[in-house]
Amino acid sequence: MKAVEVTGLTVALDDGSVIADDVSFGLESGQVMGLVGESGSGKSTVALALLGFAKAGANITGGKVVVGGVDLLALAPNELREARQKLIGFVPQDPATALNPAMRIGTQLTEGMPGTKKENLPRIRQVLETVGLPSDDAFLRRHPQELSGGQQQRVAIAMAVGKGPKLIVFDEPTTGLDVSTQARVLEMVARLCADNGMAAVFVSHDLAVVGAVGDLVTVMYGGQILETGSREEVLLSAAHPYSIALLESVPSTRQRLPLVSIPGRAPAAGAEFDGCVFADRCAFVEDRCRDSAPPLLVTSTGSAARCVRVDHVRQNQTCLVKEPLRRVESRGEDSASVLSVRDLNASYDRTQVLFDISFTVAPGECLGVVGESGSGKTTMSRCLIGLHEEQSGSFEMNGKPLPPRLRDRSKAVKQQLQYVFQNPYGSLNPRETVATAVVVPLKHFYGERGKAARNRAKEALERVEIPWRLADRYPAELSGGQRQRVAIARALACNPSLLICDEVTSGLDVSVQASVVELLRTLQDDGLSMIFITHNLAVVRSIGDRVVVLSQGRVVESGAVESVLTSPQHAYTRGLLADTLDVDRPDTETSDLPG
Repeated sequence: MKAVEVTGLTVALDDGSVIADDVSFGLESGQVMGLVGESGSGKSTVALALLGFAKAGANITGGKVVVGGVDLLALAPNELREARQKLIGFVPQDPATALNPAMRIGTQLTEGMPGTKKENLPRIRQVLETVGLPSDDAFLRRHPQELSGGQQQRVAIAMAVGKGPKLIVFDEPTTGLDVSTQARVLEMVARLCADNGMAAVFVSHDLAVVGAVGDLVTVMYGGQILETGSREEVLLSAAHPYSIALLESVPSTRQRLPLVSIPGRAPAAGAEFDGCVFADRCAFVEDRCRDSAPPLLVTSTGSAARCVRVDHVRQNQTCLVKEPLRRVESRGEDSASVLSVRDLNASYDRTQVLFDISFTVAPGECLGVVGESGSGKTTMSRCLIGLHEEQSGSFEMNGKPLPPRLRDRSKAVKQQLQYVFQNPYGSLNPRETVATAVVVPLKHFYGERGKAARNRAKEALERVEIPWRLADRYPAELSGGQRQRVAIARALACNPSLLICDEVTSGLDVSVQASVVELLRTLQDDGLSMIFITHNLAVVRSIGDRVVVLSQGRVVESGAVESVLTSPQHAYTRGLLADTLDVDRPDTETSDLPG
């Protein structure tokens, strides 16, 4: 008997619309299955259903979820709660939702375990050491807010592992983590499951992540499983057009390739189809694909795919060709630069966090800035836009001195330097329409109003491929990728010389990330200069001309992207590269960077 056996699992909304359709799979003890797909594919719905849960307005309407020989969906509510506590662990995307800020770490780890806290203490210390955390009394007395994001995630994993479940469900636990912390969490998950005989379902939108942790990979779309098989079968020899399209959207650290986003949008939850759910976006569609839903069929390599044209797809799938690296001509120290930064130092409460940072950005150049969380990337960007008080050094923009503080900068200077935040939902006013969001800076910088302002806003939106028909929508009515494009359009409407992009692709689906990166590359070709801040070296390889590597507030390496990422000279850079995942290197080993 398998440790986990899911058969015909179906979840529907209150109106009867199906959002997870006849999902079936099995897992052996110690086996990890990556569950991947775009937002709205149904993967989180399935993850919750494995615990016997359904989101508000939805119900589990059919199927079996057998864990350790117990069919969870056949239990009464009180029996389900007891079985869930014994058999299943759950690790959410945001550890803050799993940890009580008012309770000490030690208390939270023993909560729900049989026996007294004193009896469970040896087990708790052992689990903490297993997940790479201190196990002394001082650590157990700490509160969640006293830990880093990576430490909080490890505590959440320790809580799930501590009771020895048969199944652990991980719901995107590495989203937002830097590459080094992510690599260690993934390595730890794989080791814990193998050593303790726990099956796991690891939900992610990132194929490289599931490739690093999963023995099996299952691809979902429109509430259905479209492909499932071993890691090697799905990632190295994909059979379904959707799996192939996702793979073509993923950047590589090893060569600069064009990223291909998937045209169109994923279907709304509960949408009904007569034929294949992917037909409207598929490059291989033919009439019979729309007539009837294809079954999940075993392919020649052993995987299973829901496609009637598997052989044709495999023979004719597109292969990406390496794109010539766009280069900015070398220049001397006195050559004109859009931005020049010399000897930047910054502090928080008189504790220095940035040390003598210097760099330049040429016209039309993209400068990548990379490093782990806490390396100084965001502090540096806040200094550049004038929002950090404790700083020293000199800035020049277009050959003229740039005051270090925002209040001392002229309106013209502010217009020339624009910033795009990581979270567009937080930077866009939820009560303003798309058109208003773009018109506001036009009024501020140019005094434009009425028809002239709307025409210019329309041009800016069309430049980022947002149709004007969406102009009267609010941010909540847009997808994550559309919101990010609106934020970019708002910045572009100001006609800046330099755009600072702070982790603008973090947390996006790989297809949406691809569309945003390709958009920025197009703008770069039009002459826009950029500073692209990220922890993802693969994205930097795709878009950057030069790169600056930050560690503990210092530049440890800089140079042309091709040179730095092909032949890194500093051990820290080599460590970041080792920790950056590639889908075609699923067995990547982690570095020895501390943390």
